[in-house]
Amino acid sequence: MNSLNLCFFWHMHQPDYRGSDGIMKMPWVFLHAIKDYYEMPWLLSEYPGLKATFNLSASLIEQLNLYRQPLKYDYFLSLWEQDPAKLEESQKEWLIKLFTAMQYETMVRPLKRYGELYYQNVFTDDEFLDLEVLFLLAWCGNYLRLHNDVVKTLLKKQQGYGQEDKTALLESLSRFVQEILPFYAKLQKEEIISVSTTPYFHPILPLLLDMENGKRAHPTTVLPEGAFSLKEDAHEHVIRSISLYKETFGVYPNGIWPAEGAVDEQSVKIYKDHAIKWIATDESILHQSLQNNDPSLCYKPYTFEGVSIAFRDHRLSDRIGFEYRYQSAHNASENFMSQLQDIANQEADQTVFIIVDGENAWEFYENNGLDFFTSMYTGLSASLWCKTVTMDEVSAFKNHRLLEHISPGSWIHGTFDTWVGNSEKNRAWELIFQTQKEVMQHKGELRDEVKEEIRYHLLASECSDWFWWYGDDHNTDFAHEFDVLFREHLIRVYALMGDPIPLTLLDPILSDVPKKPFWIKPSNAISPHIDGKKSSFFEWMGCGIIDEEKMFSTMDKVRGPIDIIYYGFDDELLYVALEGDVSSSQKILVEIEETGTRIDLEPVHLDGRLEFSLSRENFGTHRVVHLRIILKDENKNIQFLPGFGPLALDLDHQTNWYI
Repeated sequence: MNSLNLCFFWHMHQPDYRGSDGIMKMPWVFLHAIKDYYEMPWLLSEYPGLKATFNLSASLIEQLNLYRQPLKYDYFLSLWEQDPAKLEESQKEWLIKLFTAMQYETMVRPLKRYGELYYQNVFTDDEFLDLEVLFLLAWCGNYLRLHNDVVKTLLKKQQGYGQEDKTALLESLSRFVQEILPFYAKLQKEEIISVSTTPYFHPILPLLLDMENGKRAHPTTVLPEGAFSLKEDAHEHVIRSISLYKETFGVYPNGIWPAEGAVDEQSVKIYKDHAIKWIATDESILHQSLQNNDPSLCYKPYTFEGVSIAFRDHRLSDRIGFEYRYQSAHNASENFMSQLQDIANQEADQTVFIIVDGENAWEFYENNGLDFFTSMYTGLSASLWCKTVTMDEVSAFKNHRLLEHISPGSWIHGTFDTWVGNSEKNRAWELIFQTQKEVMQHKGELRDEVKEEIRYHLLASECSDWFWWYGDDHNTDFAHEFDVLFREHLIRVYALMGDPIPLTLLDPILSDVPKKPFWIKPSNAISPHIDGKKSSFFEWMGCGIIDEEKMFSTMDKVRGPIDIIYYGFDDELLYVALEGDVSSSQKILVEIEETGTRIDLEPVHLDGRLEFSLSRENFGTHRVVHLRIILKDENKNIQFLPGFGPLALDLDHQTNWYI
């Protein structure tokens, strides 16, 4: 068999959650710090000889450093550490929103007490305290569960926590967060990993340089009005990021992951100007640049303007990011190795680039991905034909191919439509351009320290994450918080200039028209005929509807075959219909949490739809029951429904139904 180089590239990023007061308004940096940022390189280091590349965005590095004083800089933790009795009701509601914004199957369900509290609406102070501690314990990764005595003790306890437990846990976790960046530096010095970074606030550099890139990548994209080049900002993002990297790791960075893999020829030249040796992006950019969709083209490094460029294997990377979570660890790793063997057999001297979000995928895996990584890394360690390499090593290879042209685009469909084109996204850009113009009018009047703070907020407003959540292509329960953070940066600029704040910045960018919810509760009783088809519009009218597609990112196309769940009941039966890419071989397992019952069912299948009914006698005397619906095929679980956790059914709900 031909030998093969395998380059893992794990991207770690969080947007800058700091408001104008310097306090982080959301806790995702801390939560992923205790779950992923240390754990990912630690897992790799447990297998001598294996190597990988890790990308740490500048905004992530800066916020990790703030956890030297967690209660000063993290709004969530400042509430979390207080006695629940002293919290305002609105503060409690916001905390509960966070406590329920996590994966039920893999994070909540394994902690029995957490599962009991998860669906409660009202809590005693003691129950609320339990919920607070369990939330952080659920986020603790395997390294902490194996090595941290405080975490191990509290996991055994499960309930009856006191304020002293919270204090001990927060102190221990805060110390742990301070070990993360030194650990990366240590592994890089030992040449186990290479570490890269991203332009400062994770901007879409090609759009800053020339908004017309939006149309070059996708001719029908509608561009914002009043756009002009922000080339100076683009350079400054790169310069600031390099400076922070040198301060953190004591060396100059060799590589950069352009935010969202967004590239064009101008941005690559900027990286070259700042002595960056390599970058990486998606294979779709290579195919567009060469006008050739041959998948094997991405298995060699390329150079453009003297910069080495790696192109990710989109299919294999997405299997790790989205698909393998549904398979056993053994089957997933076996499939991965088999795919690599097929590539190796095609041609000698190839390099496969696996570039994946390094933090968000694992909460969908059992045990935070530990079983999968253990199986995969064990297989790679034993392989005689597959060698793992870092991006630093790849950039020194002699087999680079020369690229004469690079098409502008990103890692999402090779376009920039995730960040420009929608009316909300364009409005955000227009506010940036208008604020930039106002700053230019004041440049000669401002003190240096004021100019510096203005520059900070202008650069922060260019973060890709704000535009990600505008429009209807992605959904989050925290869209309002992201909208406020974005506008706060521009509002602060006007305050620093001493100008009146435009009303356009005080109004939310998010549309006043409510987006169709992913979950519509039943409004009246139904008694449909279970035949696998919509025999009549009226049969299912008033049923509950759960849109699985709206629950998750549009990038997560492979969570399972079912797209929509319809459900409802009458006095005797519960009725469920599942629509999607279904087949007659698929079976249904229903679990009823209150009774511990597991019921195997043969659904009726027809025209992309599965239907079944279930007698209400299975629910006993319970008024509220929680169901898990498991879709199976050939005895394999292929999807858990609903995706957010067990479905709560209020069996007395018909008293409030209307006709």
